[in-house]
Amino acid sequence: MAGRKGQEASGKPGESMVVERYTLLERITHLIHLLSMLTLVITGLKIYLGWDFMAFDKARTLHMIAVPFFLAANWILVPYNVFSCGEEACDIKFRLRHFIDSYIFGPEDAKRLKAIVLNFFGKGDYPAFTIYDVREGHYVTKLHPLLKLLIILESTAIFLIAVTGIVLYSPNWSLFGLPVAQWILAVFGVFAPYFDVQPLGLVRVGHLAATYWFLFELTLHVGILELDPKVWKYHKAIFWSGKEDLSDRNFVEVIGKK
Repeated sequence: MAGRKGQEASGKPGESMVVERYTLLERITHLIHLLSMLTLVITGLKIYLGWDFMAFDKARTLHMIAVPFFLAANWILVPYNVFSCGEEACDIKFRLRHFIDSYIFGPEDAKRLKAIVLNFFGKGDYPAFTIYDVREGHYVTKLHPLLKLLIILESTAIFLIAVTGIVLYSPNWSLFGLPVAQWILAVFGVFAPYFDVQPLGLVRVGHLAATYWFLFELTLHVGILELDPKVWKYHKAIFWSGKEDLSDRNFVEVIGKK
């Protein structure tokens, strides 16, 4: 969570109120996630579809190199960024509340999503989904409500692509002598008869389905949610500056004013 930096701010529209939206580590995490995901998708489709722009062995090598970066970004760096204390006191209840408000789809997000749908049909204004508490000096939430729903599906897809990837890498892969790949195949073997396929075939289907999900999510995240030129300030923040001027009230609400 990024806190308020620099001058004291009243939160009045038009006044400069620059805050840190993303820390350096958060921006690095996002970049690692993006680049490794694109590498996995492109090389994975090359392996599956047989595109001829790259040799198979090279594609497989790049695919395997990208895997640890992708998993480290999502399973190590993201949790660290979410629950790290930064410059603030490490209060567990505060961190848990922040996690729920910032990343879990709740009633307020449902209201905002409803307002977004109504706005699409010309009824009402587009709601603010970036909410900053000027008194406490931190974001209450800064994610589009639809992205909060995508987080759940993305986390599921990451888990699915990881476990199926183990089997596709080696059906006999083990860890500390434990036959992990065989266990995964056994689980898929329970459901395979319902789809009239072999367990390994169902593993491949699951791996490919997760790949197509990432393509869909990337299109939705960048190609649809971010098409409004007013939200390009968030691109600048996540890829470069990490800063946001809250005096620009597009999609922004400042609460706790003095």
